[in-house]
Amino acid sequence: MPWDLPAPFLIESDVEAAAIDAFGHANNAEYLRWVEQASWAHSRRLGLGLDRYRALDRAMAVHRHELDYLSPALEGDRLQLATWIVGCDGRLTLTRRFQLWRPADGRTLMRARTRYACIALSSGRPRRLPAEFLAGYRPALVDESPLT
Repeated sequence: MPWDLPAPFLIESDVEAAAIDAFGHANNAEYLRWVEQASWAHSRRLGLGLDRYRALDRAMAVHRHELDYLSPALEGDRLQLATWIVGCDGRLTLTRRFQLWRPADGRTLMRARTRYACIALSSGRPRRLPAEFLAGYRPALVDESPLT
């Protein structure tokens, strides 16, 4: 199994020509775009899409991204990006981990971690996680200990 943690939520992406930079591989900004896509897809799967965020006047805003680029993605590559929720303090923050993998050669291309803070959409100020966020995100929490 290629995943760092059990039970990942997965999305697949194909590296398109528009993603390739002057060095002949996917631009670093593309990796961040894929992280955002995986985050939203997983949140929607948990019942917390943009419509729910707006109805609750809340959002999970990025506080910090950490991306470790391990190997380049190339045009035409088919990639799988896994995400896990690995932390939720029950008040304000939520943390995700990510792993980008290329099945063709079994190589992990990137590992990342993103910390989010809950804000009110109407003001942009930090606000407590609403009960609906806790009910959606907490059951998806995964133990961050690596598989052995």
